[in-house]
Amino acid sequence: MIRLGNNIRLTRREVERFTRITGLEPVGVRTLDDLDEYIRECKAHYWGVSEETRFLHWLLDEERSRCLDAA
Repeated sequence: MIRLGNNIRLTRREVERFTRITGLEPVGVRTLDDLDEYIRECKAHYWGVSEETRFLHWLLDEERSRCLDAA
């Protein structure tokens, strides 16, 4: 992730990872709030209490942390 003030830009690799994990491309993500909203929408799309769903939600949180660490 490239960060300049409040603005961010996901790298091609990050977009590919999020898309591969969720099947939903992170389009229009330009701020951290946008990224958080994208993750909330993905979690809402894949809701439930199964082990697989909890893993997916954890994985999304880990990818967000990875993006922030890279910035």
